[in-house]
Amino acid sequence: MNVVCLDLEGVLVPEIWIAFSEATGIPELRKTTRDEPDYDKLMQYRIGILKEHGLGLKEIQDTIATIDPMPGAKEFLDELRSLTQTIIISDTFTQFAKPLMQKLGWPTIFCNELIVSESGEVTGYKMRCEKSKYTTVRALQSCGFDTIASGDSFNDLGMIEASKAGFLFRTTEAIKKDYPQYPAFEEYDALLQAIKSVL
Repeated sequence: MNVVCLDLEGVLVPEIWIAFSEATGIPELRKTTRDEPDYDKLMQYRIGILKEHGLGLKEIQDTIATIDPMPGAKEFLDELRSLTQTIIISDTFTQFAKPLMQKLGWPTIFCNELIVSESGEVTGYKMRCEKSKYTTVRALQSCGFDTIASGDSFNDLGMIEASKAGFLFRTTEAIKKDYPQYPAFEEYDALLQAIKSVL
């Protein structure tokens, strides 16, 4: 029995923090897991910038409301879900994901949670589990599933490496160069064919 595990940002929807960086004019918020492999370091950096500029959850959610899935993402996901079980495993947060899941037709997503004060200030975050993508894939395997994984960033490599098949999607040239063992695709049709070939 197969289950496909997909990253969210950069694979199905644009990077939320990049969109928020553009909306606020704060270039420091453009940094993502493609740039910084240490997720905790990245989130502490982001939380510090939000505090410095007096920005909270509402401002981020206002930006998320304007974000649409990448062209072809919903069709790709719909076809994939007609073929096999599919789960989105993301290091984003429940407070960010809901409007995007609505636009994608309510797929299953496993993600994390922001800690937000009554005033709306983002004060921290809670990971669902340590090394969440890798740990989730291993848990699915312990339930009898073969996993197939795809993502674009450093934090996706654990689940890709642990799966029976793994693919990079719209990743950086640096990651492609450092991980040549994983086929890299730019278009949904090519990724879908690759996944079909290992189902």
